[in-house]
Amino acid sequence: MYLFLFRLSINKKINALYLHLFIMIESITEIYYLLEEALELSLSYFVNTEKRIHILYLLTSSILAYYVYKKSRVKTSFIKYLFPKKIWVSKSAFVDYSLFCFNSLIKIVFIGPYIIVGFYIAFYTNEWLLGLFGFPSYSLGVMQTIILYTISLTIISDFATYIIHLLMHKVPFLWEFHKIHHSATSLNPITQYRIHPIELVINNTKSILVFGLVTGLFDYLSSHSVDKMLFLGANVFHFVFLLFGANLRHSHVKLKYPKYLEFIFISPFQHQIHHSSNPVHFNKNMGSKFAIWDWLFGTLVLSKNIKRLRFGIGDENSNYNSLYKSIVTPLMNIYYSLVKAIFHAKKKNN
Repeated sequence: MYLFLFRLSINKKINALYLHLFIMIESITEIYYLLEEALELSLSYFVNTEKRIHILYLLTSSILAYYVYKKSRVKTSFIKYLFPKKIWVSKSAFVDYSLFCFNSLIKIVFIGPYIIVGFYIAFYTNEWLLGLFGFPSYSLGVMQTIILYTISLTIISDFATYIIHLLMHKVPFLWEFHKIHHSATSLNPITQYRIHPIELVINNTKSILVFGLVTGLFDYLSSHSVDKMLFLGANVFHFVFLLFGANLRHSHVKLKYPKYLEFIFISPFQHQIHHSSNPVHFNKNMGSKFAIWDWLFGTLVLSKNIKRLRFGIGDENSNYNSLYKSIVTPLMNIYYSLVKAIFHAKKKNN
């Protein structure tokens, strides 16, 4: 009897061990496939025409960089001018690369599945407008819808981006996360993706909301005459923006626009001014495509008379010089700020 119970106990332990081993292997396999998917997503940015670092946009940016190179009469080869080691293999650059890959993982797990939310918002926006105004007496044609939708989405999305960016700089809680982007001491096209996962979620939430609301409005105005997937892809202005040197915004290439044009569109050098460590340039040039918002709200700085820039956030740069620090430091800063605020509140009440 005791021998039977002993064998039964051993068998249970062996079975439990096999079960734990099976679960562990399954978990490792899932993690492997998740990392593989994240790597594929990162690499896909170079062949996805919706992404800034698509090969075509990198090529056109290189052509514009050659124009700046010839104009500036730099005494070095174009290749060395375009790919200086101190920028592309700097510690700051490796933080860019690591965050770029890490955020691909975040997109797969948290953001990718939620693109459908944009279509739900569009559906309920359309339903709300139908309930409020009834069916429109005049419906836009397909071509009218596409043109007006593209213009509206570009302007509204850009304004929303400006407002979110402004809040990122003005609200201390949000600035803790946005610091990651500004802690870059050298700029390259991948710096575009040097953002904290929380900021990534905020930016994508903004994009989904704007897409859903604008799509729902034009779905209503066109009486459903345009396929939703066409709405998802129609934006010629974004294509032109990417084609004409968007990658140079995060670079050492000082591409400026004529003065009158910098009141309308943010030039690559104007965005570099935004990254300046000079306090005079803090909270300036926060527009994405259009400079109009900066001009209206008094945050515009033109390229004229500004020649040399240093990037970063001064003494705090070292707090964000690794992937781990970039992810954890903002969370710790917010935690300590909350603890401090609670402590002072209790002390004041006592």
